[in-house]
Amino acid sequence: MEVDLKIEDSFSLKDKRRVLKSLIDKTKRSFNVSIAEVKNNDLLNLATIGVSFVTNSSRFVDETFDKIVRFWEDNFNIEIIDLRRDLL
Repeated sequence: MEVDLKIEDSFSLKDKRRVLKSLIDKTKRSFNVSIAEVKNNDLLNLATIGVSFVTNSSRFVDETFDKIVRFWEDNFNIEIIDLRRDLL
């Protein structure tokens, strides 16, 4: 999954990094996925996050990605601008 985010409380790259570090660390711990910022590294309040994991169930993939998005919306002051999912 690749997600474009607008970080509401980001007025500097330091603010952005603080929010993203928290989002990435908590997502990794809670869902056991690989996650990283993959684009828009130098923009103040925009980020693109990539999330991936391996399973043999496409249903589990959809459920997990839905849970991750809800977790972000409930726990972080962000706006999801765009979301792309690929299943290989």
